Formats: sequence, C-alpha cells, structure tokens
Amino acid sequence: MVETGVELRRYGRAVDVEMTMSDHHISPVHRAFERIATRISHIAGLPLTFGVAAAVVVVWAVSGPLFHFSDTWQLVINTGTTIVTFLMVFLIQSSQNRDGAAIQAKLDELIRSIAAARDAYIGIETLSEEELDELRLRCRRTSQAGRSKTL
Repeated sequence: MVETGVELRRYGRAVDVEMTMSDHHISPVHRAFERIATRISHIAGLPLTFGVAAAVVVVWAVSGPLFHFSDTWQLVINTGTTIVTFLMVFLIQSSQNRDGAAIQAKLDELIRSIAAARDAYIGIETLSEEELDELRLRCRRTSQAGRSKTL
C-alpha cells in the first residue's frame, strides 16, 4: 500500500502520502473543484468537443447574413469565446498543476529509490530560475567530464 512518512509536494507544501491519499484536510469545495476541473479538462480534449466548437463557429458565420453582420451578431461570438477562454485558462492550469505535482512526486520517488542517485535533487522544483540554471550547468559539466574520462 502506501509507505508512512513518504513526503509529496502538494500546492507547494510537503504532505504525508497517507494524508494525501485520504484528503481529509482538503475542503469539500476544493475536492469538488478538482473533480469538476479534471472532468471538464478531459471532455475539452475530446475530438467531439472540437467538432462541436467548430460547428458553433460555422453556424455563427453562416447566420451572419441573416443578422446583417450586426454588432450584436459579432458580440455574441466575441463574448462567448472570451468567457470560454477565460474559464478554460483556470481549468487547464489546475490540470497542469496536478499533473506536474504527480510527475514530480514520481521523479522524487525514483531518485529516492535509486542508491546511486543524489537525494539533493529531490525538491529542486522550488529553486529559482537562476539556481536551476546553475544546477543545469553543473550537471552538464559533470556529464562532459564523465564522457571525456570514458573516451
């Protein structure tokens, strides 16, 4: 099952895996948002959803002459697309945050489980861009030095 004491990062905080699995500390509203956001993100990525959205645009465009390409006719599509885009930005970000946290937890677990790996790399996602650039440079230098020794 789940090891006790293993830490994961959730929303920038380290939490115990058992707490994460039970989610007893997360509000019902937060849990509901996650479920809804995940479901909507999944539906939004389906080919059928793209087809429906494209059909709406085609119907709107074809109805232009009927409404004499009026300001109201243009306002309908502009308002609709703005609202959908605005809401989707938050849903996509929520989905990416969860995916990124899950991938990071998996990578941290791999690092932790490999004896030769350096544990110092666990949690580096919280470093600044400058610190990450320096770390990448050191890794590149170490890799190049290792390659030159084998040649």
